This record gives sequence, C-alpha cells and structure tokens, in this order.
Amino acid sequence: MSTTAPPTPAPAPGSAPVAIPVRHYGRWVGAVVVIALLGALVWAFSQGNIDYRSTLDYVTNERIVRGMWNTLLISVLAQLVGILLGVVAAVMRTSANPVTSGVAWLYIWFFRGTPVLVQLLVWYNLSLVFPTVGIPGLATWDTNTLMTPFLAALLGLGINEGAYMAEIVRAGIGSVDPGQTEAAKALGLSPGRTMRRIVLPQAMRVIIPPTGNEFINMLKTSSLAYAVQYSELLLSAVGIYSANLLVIELLFTVSIWYLVLTSVFSVGQYFLERRFSRGYSHGRSRSGGALGRILTNLTPGRTR
Repeated sequence: MSTTAPPTPAPAPGSAPVAIPVRHYGRWVGAVVVIALLGALVWAFSQGNIDYRSTLDYVTNERIVRGMWNTLLISVLAQLVGILLGVVAAVMRTSANPVTSGVAWLYIWFFRGTPVLVQLLVWYNLSLVFPTVGIPGLATWDTNTLMTPFLAALLGLGINEGAYMAEIVRAGIGSVDPGQTEAAKALGLSPGRTMRRIVLPQAMRVIIPPTGNEFINMLKTSSLAYAVQYSELLLSAVGIYSANLLVIELLFTVSIWYLVLTSVFSVGQYFLERRFSRGYSHGRSRSGGALGRILTNLTPGRTR
C-alpha cells in the first residue's frame, strides 16, 4: 500500500494564496515547563517553616523603615559623588595631556579592578595606616574618630562608582560629532566652555540610560555597607533577626523594600530617558523595554 500524501490542491484561478502559519510546538512545551517550575518553586516555599505574616508585619517596622531611608540617603549621595568624579575623570581621560590622562586611567583601572567590599573595609580601617589626618600646620584629626561608618560607606561607594561613571561619560563624549567641537573652536569658545555648553548637553542622551542603571545598582550595592556597620536596610534586618531568629522572614522583608525602591526609580528612569531623547523618535519609541511600552500607553499625549 502506498503511503504517499495526496497532492495539495492548487488554488482556484484568481484567488489569493493563503499563508498557513507555522505551528511552534516548542513554544508551548517551553511555556508548560516554565509554569511547572514556577509552580514547584511556589509549592516548595509554601511547605517550609516561613512565617509570611511576620515578613509583612516588619515591612513597616520603625527600625526597618529607618534603615530604608538610610539606604536611600547613602545611595543618592554616593551616586552624586560618583557622577562628579566620573565627569572629572572622563574629561581628564580625553585630555591631550599625557599626565592628566594617565592619572585618570590609573584611577579607573584601580577602582574598577578591586572589589567594592574591599574598598569599603580599607576606608573603614584607614586609621591602621594613618592614625591622624589633617592639613599640615593648620589642623589634625584622629582618623578613627573622623572615619565614621557613614563616611566610610560614602567614600567607598562613591569613589568606586566614579570609576564606572567615568567610562560612561567618556562614551557619551565620544558619541558627539567632532564637528561640534570644531565649530565651537571657530566661534572662539574655550575648551572648558565647549565641554560644558556644547559637548556634555549633547552627550546626556547617551549618558542618562546607563546612569539610571548604575543608580538602581547602587541601591542594591549599598547593602555592602553593613560590613562597615552603617545602619542601612540590611544591617537593620540583621539586628532584628539576631534577636528573634526570624532570619528568612526579615530577609524577605528587606527584599520587598529593595523591589519597591528599584521599581520606583525604574519608572523615574524611564521618564528621564524620554525627556533627554526628545528629537530622537527611534530611541524614544524603544527606550524602557516592556516597562517603557506600558508607561507610554498610560501617558496622555503620547506620540505614535
């Protein structure tokens, strides 16, 4: 008996051909596997000895909320320090002066190449190297008293962030058409004024998106400040669960707050990117990914 499939009938004269969609069975299999894994994960955590009511109760705990504000404070200040240092280092890195450029390269190389936790601990224990610091002939201070947990966290996080921001700013400066600088020179603008008034404003479109990502990362990296005893969100939770032994519950509480903070600033990042992308419709329509598409649909007066 022949097993040859019957020939496909030819379309009637004058009729348009019909496209038959390809069936993607692998997508359905993948979706089922993902749902099964998620279900197994939820079931596993529901069977453990986790008191989820305590997790929610501690979200508004006074000590946890105070730690959240300290996390936000150190993140904002460290990011500002990083941005300032990054701009200075990027301008130095693009300088024609080999000494200035070399110093900037050394700064970027060193602070990007060593772990931020090590840098925090070095700042916190700086008194072991310099018992006193000060201005020769004017004033001196005891390093152990001066280097508080807050200052150690600010210097450790901010200076480390400056090395990453320097590369981001340098990339933004490099994205500006060299003709802009040449035109500014023809108009008699000084190099400093050209950088401030011509180059950096145009580079912001490239600088802003990764800077937003760096700040969101800073919110999470600030948890390392617990190692220098700065009373941020994680250290506050550690202090509580050391007494009541609700370890997982408090860690889940901390995770909730980090998710809230990163989500809020992700929305802010989207609108900031949208503002600096004005005039670039292609970049504007694609900025923000899935979140951007959702927010664009919810924003009045959007452009298609």
